Amino acid sequence: MSDALTAQSARVKMESNAFWRWFPAGMRRRWWLFRLFDLFCRYFPVLKARQGLAVIRMDGIGDMVLFRQSLDHYPEAFGVDKSEITIVGCDSWKSIADQIFADYQLISINEHAYAKNLLYRLRINLKIRLLAPKTVVSDAFFRRALMADSLVWVTGAPRTSVSYPYINEPTRSEFTYYTSQCTEVIDTGMYPAHELDRHAAFVSHVTGKEVLAEAPKLTWPGGPSGLADGAPYVVLNPGSNEYGRRWPLAEYVTLSKWIADKGCRAVFVGKADEKADAELISDAADGTSIVDMTGKTDLPGLMNLLKSAALVVSNDTGPMHLAIGLQTPTVAIVGGGHFGSFIPYPDHATPENVRFVYEKMDCYHCFWRCHKRSDPKASFPCVTAVSIERVQDACLEHLPS
Repeated sequence: MSDALTAQSARVKMESNAFWRWFPAGMRRRWWLFRLFDLFCRYFPVLKARQGLAVIRMDGIGDMVLFRQSLDHYPEAFGVDKSEITIVGCDSWKSIADQIFADYQLISINEHAYAKNLLYRLRINLKIRLLAPKTVVSDAFFRRALMADSLVWVTGAPRTSVSYPYINEPTRSEFTYYTSQCTEVIDTGMYPAHELDRHAAFVSHVTGKEVLAEAPKLTWPGGPSGLADGAPYVVLNPGSNEYGRRWPLAEYVTLSKWIADKGCRAVFVGKADEKADAELISDAADGTSIVDMTGKTDLPGLMNLLKSAALVVSNDTGPMHLAIGLQTPTVAIVGGGHFGSFIPYPDHATPENVRFVYEKMDCYHCFWRCHKRSDPKASFPCVTAVSIERVQDACLEHLPS
């Protein structure tokens, strides 16, 4: 193993004694609420021979995109065929999973119900337990112990290989409980190492070969965009699950008019429930040069729109990663909450047609616990600091001439 690889990853030993496992201190109330259900499933008899590999991916769309390239190293790394690998993922990306993970098996979970509904959790845990994998893997750094790690634990698989997670004081006991019972815990680097590099480091450690991070690439057949024939179009994605990461909508509307003046159509997309200040878009949209598709596409339809776009301009959110994975020219407007962990991508894994636009501030790496805003629905100052001129300059590099 090379010195570079050794520096990227290392095996970590996590220990806890048997008494503490039965009566652990510092666990949250929810863990105690789930415990009897999880214990029942963990020790439910499995009568068939264990085989195959289960990969636990209880995370969002963007995380799924960043993980996708490393998955193709798993057959060699763990000595299994693709058909023997089951991806346990979230319902949020279920509708595109069959195409994105072609040749792999899939199980989708409603992550919100799993975290709150005891009967749903029981049913899912039994399903994963009876899957009877020989090996279970969970290599996400930012993950929730009561979801990803509990699923790993419930399987009771002979080999459980996980990455060392991001731990803070509220989660320390939970992660200690679960990781101390795994057969292999791999440290993929200190924060803020990028997820693409972490996935590469994880695979490198398992294979003993240096694997380099790759830019995301998604296989998608494409389909009708839902737009009438016309000028090339630019997709604008002004939403985000978190208000703070949204570049001001007024700036997007101004950008849409600028794009129309450049001879392209501007197409707004996003979830209907993200459509704050909707009148700003509706007042600008004329249905021809500026089109409002907010709330009018499902996830496969959004993929079709992104794939055929001349350019995508987006906040830090799942569709941004999807656009990059589809190799569509993309301008991403970036804040500093966990700068470098998810975006920007590292230089060696950033496609030439992608631009990350940001304005560095001394409060970067706040983990989005911003002390500089009073309104919880306002954009973070590091996001609003990005000027429209900077975004326009990035767009000009990729707009059709």
